[in-house]
Amino acid sequence: MPMILKFVLFGAAGLMMEVFWTGMGSLINKDRRATSKTSIWMFFIYGATAFMTPLIHVIQPFPWFIRGLVYAAAIFLIEYTAGITMKAAKMCPWDYSHTRYNVHGVIRLDYAPVWVAVGLIKEFLYFNYFM
Repeated sequence: MPMILKFVLFGAAGLMMEVFWTGMGSLINKDRRATSKTSIWMFFIYGATAFMTPLIHVIQPFPWFIRGLVYAAAIFLIEYTAGITMKAAKMCPWDYSHTRYNVHGVIRLDYAPVWVAVGLIKEFLYFNYFM
């Protein structure tokens, strides 16, 4: 599959997961409408995770929890780089400065389990639908 198509599919999958995540968060916080929030810029950030596909092949022989940790580290790197860049341009759609385990307001270390799960979900999608 061409990289541009992988980029679009990973971007769309990421947006769908974010809409679900933020909708569930608002539902948990008593918003019965389960309102979601995202930014169009997130499509490009999630799409950039398509460039992790060579990594997926390299780490495939390892146990799922090792792969999950590698994915989380890679996602943190992408999120941090995008966040710092966008923050400098005053266009970062998120701000974690108010949270306990933030790094420069652009990543949350307590999201590591979420990024492990997201990485493994994207791995599943890649091998079953995007390859």
